[in-house]
Amino acid sequence: MSQFTVTGQFESRDGHAEFETTIDAENEDVAREHAFSQLGSQHGLKRTQIDLEEVVAQ
Repeated sequence: MSQFTVTGQFESRDGHAEFETTIDAENEDVAREHAFSQLGSQHGLKRTQIDLEEVVAQ
């Protein structure tokens, strides 16, 4: 497994909030899915409320 750094922003009550997270995944697509899943469950967001700007392998 590789580590990926995922950056982007999501809709919050006060506008948009930026985030950066590190995810262990097999490839970039799996890292994107994990990011959507984590942010959605932590902040009660839908995928349309999350904007992934960059996924970079470490």
